[in-house]
Amino acid sequence: MADVSPAQEQLAARLTAVRERIAAAAKSCGRQPEEVKLIAISKTHPASVIRTLIEFGATDLGENRVQEAEEKITEIGRERARWHLVGHLQANKARRAVNLFEVIHSVDSLDLAQRLNRLCAEEGREKLPILIQVDLGREETKSGIDESELTHLVDGLRSLKHLELIGLMTLPPFFDDTEQSRPFFRRLRELRDELDTRGARCFWRPKG
Repeated sequence: MADVSPAQEQLAARLTAVRERIAAAAKSCGRQPEEVKLIAISKTHPASVIRTLIEFGATDLGENRVQEAEEKITEIGRERARWHLVGHLQANKARRAVNLFEVIHSVDSLDLAQRLNRLCAEEGREKLPILIQVDLGREETKSGIDESELTHLVDGLRSLKHLELIGLMTLPPFFDDTEQSRPFFRRLRELRDELDTRGARCFWRPKG
């Protein structure tokens, strides 16, 4: 790399600190740090900052809005990173999302899933990894499917050959004390395990 500016040094230090926290948390619960994927949320940040992140090895990047992401991806290059859509996806922007993102984290209805599957076929995309966003916080400003409808959505995905369900996600309410977020993620894990018992394991875990 060329000479590193103070701002870049600070960014590198913060990235290292986050990786160290991930490693410590993984080891504390008997997991390998390599099992945890860090996705750097790059929304609102300019392309220059994102390029620096990529140079420091953060190659999974999360964007919240399709239009904003499209401008950055066009400038930086789709092949430079794995681009994740982590925000709500409007139906009228689904085609652009299919062509821009490696993973879509915010599928929250069977209608949206069916649209994405159809667009993958039309655009020649064989597989699109997705996560289902589950609404556990019940906040009006956040999207997601109600947990009572989750099984119906998962069952509906079985016939959508272009979509690959790789997991569940949720956005809990904001708390100053992060410990208060734990019950939401604990419930998400319980929902995953309940789906496993119903035979959905093949969607997001290797067999065996």
